[in-house]
Parts: sequence; structure tokens; C-alpha cells
Amino acid sequence: MRIAIFSETYLPQINGVATHVKILAEGLQILGHEVLIVTADASSRKNYIEKGVLRCPAITTKKIYNYSLSSPLSHQRLSIIKKFKPDIIHIHNEFGIGLSGAFIARTLKIPYVYTLHTMYDDYIHYIAKKPFVPIVRDVSHVYFKMLAKKATAITGPSKKVDDFLKQCGVDKPVFVISNSAELDIFAPDKIDREKTMKFRAENGIEDKDFVGCFCGRLGKEKGIDTLFKYWKDTISESDNIKLVIFGDGPERACLENLAKEYQIDKMIIFTGKIPHHELPHYYYACDFYITASLSEMHSISMLEAMASGLPVLYIKDESNQGQISDGENGFIYSDANEMYEKIKYLQKLSKDEYNDFSLRVKKSVEKSGAEGIAGILFDIYSNAINNYKR
Repeated sequence: MRIAIFSETYLPQINGVATHVKILAEGLQILGHEVLIVTADASSRKNYIEKGVLRCPAITTKKIYNYSLSSPLSHQRLSIIKKFKPDIIHIHNEFGIGLSGAFIARTLKIPYVYTLHTMYDDYIHYIAKKPFVPIVRDVSHVYFKMLAKKATAITGPSKKVDDFLKQCGVDKPVFVISNSAELDIFAPDKIDREKTMKFRAENGIEDKDFVGCFCGRLGKEKGIDTLFKYWKDTISESDNIKLVIFGDGPERACLENLAKEYQIDKMIIFTGKIPHHELPHYYYACDFYITASLSEMHSISMLEAMASGLPVLYIKDESNQGQISDGENGFIYSDANEMYEKIKYLQKLSKDEYNDFSLRVKKSVEKSGAEGIAGILFDIYSNAINNYKR
């Protein structure tokens, strides 16, 4: 099968969508399929193919993650796609490149699959002032409805996608497919233990400390302020529990001030942005992963932590049920006291008990690798092609 994958963001950008697309493409190629990735590139002045990636001219938007946005219309791009002769198009973003994929699918009379990765209602505050948020939300819902209704199949990493599209007026089924992670780079034999120990030493982490972590862009939607409040209400320095925040973003200064205000700053470590290839070594310096975000849809950072064997503490979110099996690969918590209780449970495990738990965590994400995800998507592509022909 020949598959054209359209994504506004791709390598060398590091984010969830770019990582997912990379892993999906690798998996499809391993299974013997031909893949062309189509992406926006602000450094490009023309549409050109390089190593299986069609890079399209774009502009950079500073307000929205510094993403590159490309025009949805391009005769040159259409000509290149025609020569590739895709059997199906898979779009992973909704703007210039995603819309381009939908237009090209219609022009070539082939189906397209639409994957919704982001709960945009949680991000509208980045582009609209508060009085205009309801209007922008309503307009965006109309747009997403149009894109989804034209798709032959829709997928998403969480039931939240189904709930969101129903709000937009879309009554099509949504195939819930887990996000993917580069499982192999988090294997124990790939870890530089010297880097792990150096990280702990440089950040004042002692042998007695039990260390949690969160990784992601530090934005309001990530719920880190809630996490800090729960920390303040239940955890003291005598517990020997620390929290590492991997990442950077617009809320970092506010969060650093909040940690000081709550008098928990001695327990919180901000690392700033970490190169993705260094992250595995640092995850192995930690003992568990924790999040209080209600905007996530099977976070790739969480999957990567699980691939490292870190049990997950996940704030209760009905739409994400099933991503964490309580007591099997992590715990669900509803409030500060439950969070504290679960952390203390993990902290009190013997070394053998913790290692057994860690092994179960790793096994729970085995199907999130490249070939597993690609196999699931191939079945969806095949059904979409057959349905489109009918």
C-alpha cells in the first residue's frame, strides 16, 4: 500500500504528533508499505522531497507552539503527490497541511483518514482573548465537523475524541488507538547509568529520595498548578519525596513562583527543555510518573515513562478510562490524599516488589511500538479503501 501522511509538524520538531507520525511511518515501512510524509517547513522556499519527506514552504506561528503553518493550496505539491500515487491519505493536523491532505484526497478521488490528536477547546486561550473564546470555540467546532464528516475513517488516542466530535455534531464512529512510543530507546541496555547518576547528583537527589516526574510543555492545560497544590497539602520534606519537571513553556516562571509560594520549592526540580535522546537516561533517575492534566489523550511522554518501567499516577479522567489499569501499571487518584496514599504505597514497596511492578508497567505498553500501531492502522486503511470504493 502507498500511504501519504500529512502532518503540520514533524522532525526535527519534538512533540507528541511528530513522534507519533515518525513511529507510524517506520512501522508501516517495516510491514512493507511505501510512505510519504508531507509536512510544513518554515526553512523551505519550495516543495521538495528529502528522505521520504515532502517539505512544504511555511510560516512560523509563535503563539501556537512555534508550529510552522503552510498554505493548504499548492499546484506543485499536488503534482508531487500525484506522482507518488497514494492509495490513501492520513491527516494528523487540521490546518494548512491537514486541509491540503483533505483537498488532495478529494482531487485524486481517494479516501482520507483523520486523526484528531488535540483537545483544541483547552488551547483556545492561546489565540483568543477571554471574551471571544466562546465565539472562536463555536466556529472551530463547525470547522472540525466539516473535516471529520468528509473523512472515510476517524481515529484518536482517547474516547475524548469521540466525545469532542459529538459536541461538534459528528455522528461517525471514532476508532480509539493508543499513541505510540519508541520503546527500544527506553530499554535498560540503552541507558547510560553514568548519566543517570550524574543527573541525580547535580540535582541534589539522594539515595533516600523517592522521585516522581512529569514531562511536557509547561502550559496552563497541563494541570501542574493542581499537582503543586496537592503536593503542598500532603507532602513534607521529611517524606523524602521529590518531583522533577522535565520541559519548558510559557508557565514555567509562574510555576517556579508558585512552588516558592507553597514552600515546596526544595522538593521540586525544574530541568528546562531536555533533548529527546537524553530523556531515557533521566527517566531512569526517577521512580514514578505523575500527571494532573485533564487535557491529555494518552500522553506520549507518559508512554515513554512507562516504557522505562515507571508506574503512573494519573488524575481521574472518565474519558481516559482504560489507559491506566489501577494497581497493574499505575494508580488513578481523585484528590490530594489519594495521590499521597498511592505515592507512599509505591515508596514502601520492597526492591523486589517494585521491580515486579515495574516489569508489569513495561509489558503494558508493548503494543505501543511501531509495528503494533502500524498493523492496527493498516487494517483501518484497508477498510477505508473498501468503504470508499463502495
